[in-house]
Amino acid sequence: MALPPEFQDIAKRVNNWGRWGEADEIGTLNLITDDVVHAAAATVRSGRRVPLALPLQQDGVQTGMIPGRTNPLHTMIAVNQQIFGPGTVATSDDTVTMALQAATHWDALTHVSHSGRIYNGRPANSITAHGRSAFSGIEKARHIASRGLLLDVARALGKDRLDGDHAVTPEDLEAAEELAGTRVHAGDIVLVRTGQIQQYLSGDKHGYAFPSPGLSVRCPEWFHARDVAAVANDTLTFELFPPEIENLWLAVHALDLVEMGMLQGQNWNLEELSEVCAEERQYVFLLSAMPEPFVGGTGAPVAPVAIL
Repeated sequence: MALPPEFQDIAKRVNNWGRWGEADEIGTLNLITDDVVHAAAATVRSGRRVPLALPLQQDGVQTGMIPGRTNPLHTMIAVNQQIFGPGTVATSDDTVTMALQAATHWDALTHVSHSGRIYNGRPANSITAHGRSAFSGIEKARHIASRGLLLDVARALGKDRLDGDHAVTPEDLEAAEELAGTRVHAGDIVLVRTGQIQQYLSGDKHGYAFPSPGLSVRCPEWFHARDVAAVANDTLTFELFPPEIENLWLAVHALDLVEMGMLQGQNWNLEELSEVCAEERQYVFLLSAMPEPFVGGTGAPVAPVAIL
């Protein structure tokens, strides 16, 4: 079944294929220039650091709703083992098995496809079981550091947490801009807070997953117009779930990743950041958010830090 006309119309308006050349594999990360990073460093005032990642643990956010996306299984493979003989220095070692998008993560541009294509018009069959992503694997996003801007939509709307059926609109984003006292700049990494992650933090992982507030299909055009470099939020699904257009699943994923070439992040814990930004009256910061460079990965864990 073909994607509906309303999706196709938005896709045409936000499409960035060829904008940075036919060989481009990083999309809107091209907007994070040296000048952008230099300006981002000037936002640091106190040096206060706020971590944004969830702990990597077996009792994580995954519920089995997404087949195969497992929480981390952490196993010790050596415990105080004297590998060079009795009386020598002992070592402990461990291993982990997990889905790369199990907890706080970036989606690579190859995470979704539609109509047989991924970002920049490349064929979706360039992703294979053994070869992984031939183009735009997460390792291509080598250094993600820029000005971060918290758009605290929940706080701007006078709520602790948005309702499960709330589609975050451009108007909501602009209300959060007004709260922040600044506008989105080209090359910014935008963090959108809904408060939904409170469900997981309180122990209700199923309530965290469904139903979930999230970004509306109207938001990609807003991000495109503002030349946003990447977007992350505090939900499992990123976009409204279930979708606002019946049976149009993962439409925002497809618009962001495939059409625009814009990385998106999920399961970011923005609760402490919300409190700190309100306390400091500062909603912009230097954001360091490098993904683990898994070659050919369609996503990767990240441990972001906001520095105010």
